[in-house]
Amino acid sequence: MRWIGLIWRCRVRILRQELPEVALRCGVVGLPNVGKSTLFNALTSAAVAAENYPFCTIEPNSGMVVVPDARLDALARLSRSERVIPAQIELVDIAGLVAGASDGHGLGNRFLAHIRETQAIAHVVRCFESPGVVHVAGRVDALADVETIETELMLADLEAVEAAMNRLTRKAGSGDREAARTVGLLQQVTGLLDAGTPLRSDPELAASVSSFHLLSAKPVLYVANVGDDGEDNAQLAALKGRASRYGDEVVWLHAALEGELLALEPAERQEYMATLGWREAGIERLVRAMQRLLGLIAFFTTGPQETRAWQLAEGTKVAAAAGIIHSDFEKHFIRAEVVSFPELMEHGSFERAFASGVGRLEGRDYVVQDGDVVYFRVSA
Repeated sequence: MRWIGLIWRCRVRILRQELPEVALRCGVVGLPNVGKSTLFNALTSAAVAAENYPFCTIEPNSGMVVVPDARLDALARLSRSERVIPAQIELVDIAGLVAGASDGHGLGNRFLAHIRETQAIAHVVRCFESPGVVHVAGRVDALADVETIETELMLADLEAVEAAMNRLTRKAGSGDREAARTVGLLQQVTGLLDAGTPLRSDPELAASVSSFHLLSAKPVLYVANVGDDGEDNAQLAALKGRASRYGDEVVWLHAALEGELLALEPAERQEYMATLGWREAGIERLVRAMQRLLGLIAFFTTGPQETRAWQLAEGTKVAAAAGIIHSDFEKHFIRAEVVSFPELMEHGSFERAFASGVGRLEGRDYVVQDGDVVYFRVSA
C-alpha cells in the first residue's frame, strides 16, 4: 500500500502543478514571399500577417504547434480521461532573408540572430508559379533560392569563426592548450565552409564546436510549398535531389490550401481531403518531420483525470524524463512502472499488463522509448 500512496501522490502533483512542457524551437526561414507566414498561420492557427510584399514579417512570431498522435486519444479513451494534453513544438516565423544578409542587406544580422536562437531550421522553399505573387529574384528557382540562404548562413558562420579564432589564437599563444585545440577545430570548420559545405555535413565536427551555435550546423528540413500540381512538380523533384546530398528531409504541401482545410469542420475537412486524394493533411506530415528533425520522441502519462504526451530527446534516461514533469521527481526518483503503448492497449490496464509479465519496473538508467506509458515512483 505504501507504493500505491506514493504513486497516487505523484499523479496528484502532476495534475496540480500545471507546469508548461519545455519545447524545442524550430525556426521557419526562407526568402520573402515563399509562404512562410501562410504556413505558420496554418500550423499555429495564429493571425500573423501574410501579404504579397517583401519583409511582411519583421519581428519573429512565435507559436505552439500541436503534435498529432493517435496514441494519445486511444490512451485517453482507455483511461476515460477528463482531459487530453498533446505534445507541442514551438515554431518561430523569422523574417525573409535576401542575398547579402550576412553583410546587413534586408534585415541582415537581426534575421541571423533569430535563427541562432532556434535548435533546428524548417526552410520553406517556393515550388509554385503564380504571376500574382512576386518573387524577389523575379523567377521561381527552388535550387537557387536554397543556395541563397545556405550561402548566407555559411558566410555568417565564417565571420563568427574568424572572430573566435582571433580571440583564441592569442590565448593559445600564451600556452592555453584548450584554446589551441579549439583553434584547430575552427580551422577545420573554416575549410569546410570555404568549400561551400555546411557544417551539418560533418556531425562529429559540428558537435565539437556546438558551443559556438553556428548556423550551418543546425539540422534542416525543407518544406516545399507547391501549387495545384501537388507532388507532380519539377521544382520539388530538383529540391529532393539537392536535399539528398546531406541527408536532409523534404516535406511538400500546399500552404494556402492547408490553411483553408483547417478552417473547415472535421467532417468537411475529411470530405474535402478525400476529393483531393489526400489520406492526411500535409501539416501532419510536416509536424512529424519536425519531431524527427529535433530528435524528439514521446512518452505518456495517463489516468482518469488526464492523459498527456511528453516530448524528450531520443536517448533520455527515465529519471531525467521524470524531471520534465517536475524537477523534484528527478531528484527523488525511485523507480518507474513502464508499459509500451501497444502492450497496454492489448491488455487494457497497467494491472493486467503487469500480471501478464509485460509491465516493467525500471531504474533511473533506463532509456525511455517512444510510446512508453509511465508511472513514476518517487519518495515523499
